[in-house]
Amino acid sequence: MTWPSSAADTLCPHAPVAQSAEAMVSNTIKCGFESHPGHQATIWQDRRMDAALARKTWRTLEPIHGAIYFVPEAAEEYAAVGVEGRMRGYFASRAAPMGAVVPEVVIATFFNFDPEFVRTNVQGVWNDTTPEQILSARTRAADRMLRRIGGDLVDSADVAEAAELARVAATAACDDIVGRPLFAGHASLAWPEAPHLVLWHAQTLLREHRGDGHIAAMVVEGLSGCDALVTHAAAGDVPAAVLQGTRSRQDADWRASVAGLCDRGWLDAEGAFTDVGRERRAWIEQRTDELSLPAYAALGAEGCERLRELARPLSKLMAAALGF
Repeated sequence: MTWPSSAADTLCPHAPVAQSAEAMVSNTIKCGFESHPGHQATIWQDRRMDAALARKTWRTLEPIHGAIYFVPEAAEEYAAVGVEGRMRGYFASRAAPMGAVVPEVVIATFFNFDPEFVRTNVQGVWNDTTPEQILSARTRAADRMLRRIGGDLVDSADVAEAAELARVAATAACDDIVGRPLFAGHASLAWPEAPHLVLWHAQTLLREHRGDGHIAAMVVEGLSGCDALVTHAAAGDVPAAVLQGTRSRQDADWRASVAGLCDRGWLDAEGAFTDVGRERRAWIEQRTDELSLPAYAALGAEGCERLRELARPLSKLMAAALGF
């Protein structure tokens, strides 16, 4: 079976089309504008497929990529090329596709980490290794990780088919690099040959493509990196202490962010969402889903569901190995 791979196969083209005011207000057409919550302006939305399915497909496959940030193979391979420490390896390996960038570039593109924590871990790292060396180390770590956790499944026909589908989506995403600096760096990398590594690399691309879109949506809403964490905590998905600790955010910064969001009417006196805050955060998540659609629309709904079906067994093994 083949899947649609271009905008010509979708419900509508990328560009907005002329519409009547009635159509824009009714919001009943496949392609159109929708009011930004709390604002009078309108925004363009990509509606070639259900944006919720884009989110589901990303979530199903995310453990296949995300495990690389926690497994021992990564620390071992990074140490072998001169980078010691889990977070130093994390920042260097993920930033390396952009080249030997200065800490400020990592602060900007990684968005929600404490800036001084980033500086401490990135400063001087390119004196210890090169982007090319740590990227090769990351690929070796991914290979070892997938083979250890995935076992015989790694070489299965299902993983090979999943890799083909994921590559279609990731390749489509690579036509959408503008305004996505971290993704653009990753999009410049050569594809590996082994199917399980193709799958891993494809999901890496899809993750960074979505992530840059997520940052764009938060910046539009006027959120800082710490604000993003505070609102994530208010949504109830992850405890505040976990988000603050893993991003090394200082207590004073966290309190200032909470106070600022209260002043803006997003949070109440207990730090919980107001109706406005809940609406705005929901818009950010919805817009993130929509901004990821250029990738997943290349597969269409049927292709996305097939990819989820094929990748789910390996993804579950990866998540279970990390205790997720």
